[in-house]
Amino acid sequence: MLQFAVRRLILSIPTLLFISFVVFMLLQLAPGDPMAQVPLTVPPDVKEKMRQALGLGEPPLVQYWKWLVQVCWTEPKVFIDWLTRESALFGWLPDTQLYQGELRVLSWQTRSPVMDIVIQRIPQTLWVVGIAYIVAVLIALPIGIYSAYRQYSVFDQAGTFVTMIGFSIPPFFTGPLLIVIFSVQLGWFPSIYDTTHVVNDWASFKVQLQQMIMPVMVLALQITAQLSRYMRASMLDNLNQDYVRTARAKGLSEASVVLIHVLRNSMIPVVTVIALGLPSIFGGAIITENVFKVNGIGQLLITALFANDLPMVMTLTFIFAFLIVLFNLIADILYGLLDPRIRYD
Repeated sequence: MLQFAVRRLILSIPTLLFISFVVFMLLQLAPGDPMAQVPLTVPPDVKEKMRQALGLGEPPLVQYWKWLVQVCWTEPKVFIDWLTRESALFGWLPDTQLYQGELRVLSWQTRSPVMDIVIQRIPQTLWVVGIAYIVAVLIALPIGIYSAYRQYSVFDQAGTFVTMIGFSIPPFFTGPLLIVIFSVQLGWFPSIYDTTHVVNDWASFKVQLQQMIMPVMVLALQITAQLSRYMRASMLDNLNQDYVRTARAKGLSEASVVLIHVLRNSMIPVVTVIALGLPSIFGGAIITENVFKVNGIGQLLITALFANDLPMVMTLTFIFAFLIVLFNLIADILYGLLDPRIRYD
């Protein structure tokens, strides 16, 4: 297993390099100019100096190499310094002082380090999208298990109906619908997510909970619909297997047969869906964050795209690709833990 993990990690390096290079070249071909937002009163020679300062006058391959060095070498040094200097977990270690003032990845839009902006936005995304994913998993798995065990029952038919609604209705419709019902008509929850709100006591926690309910509901509906159908289909495939009949013939209780033997084998394909969905937590939900004005990663990506902020888009895309490769590896390792027949020798 260890050799397989190391081999996969080594193979992921050229994969990430290829993805980043393709995305960079596609963004180079995209229309738009970062200098388009500069006021018309700025003289052309000043614009040209600004263009040179941003590195726009260099060849594309040179720009890509500089970005790659900054992301893979400079930013990790900044992160390690932060861990040993300010983090609660590793703050007891001596200050490494690896970062010596090298040029970091700067946003063309804000002229500030991209990773600092990303770190500022991640807590908002984790509050909303992360909790929505946890809620969806906790709801979807029991629904899928019971729907498969009671196939074609009233519960199964109702679950199928609700999941089809979750699949069919997009979040740009569900979000405004919930705002109209619960914010405008009933006045129960705020329609706009306050990203400046700080939780420091029980009252502030209740306010945070109220403003999270609607975006979490929108996201959890979609995720629950997907995971519950996968769980149901996987359970149905295993409930009719020979080993299930053998376990029942040996006198095992129905709970042991379903919740231990069948569930363990049924979780193998579901683990893939859950693991590959985890990067979306850090990527944010673009539509939902824009509907409820959540100042998260998804909204940051949309803003960067509209502003032709190439370093921001490149860095966010690279982070998403890295997370997908990482969680794909984690899913493959979990296969071996769930099913002893799977070996990676």
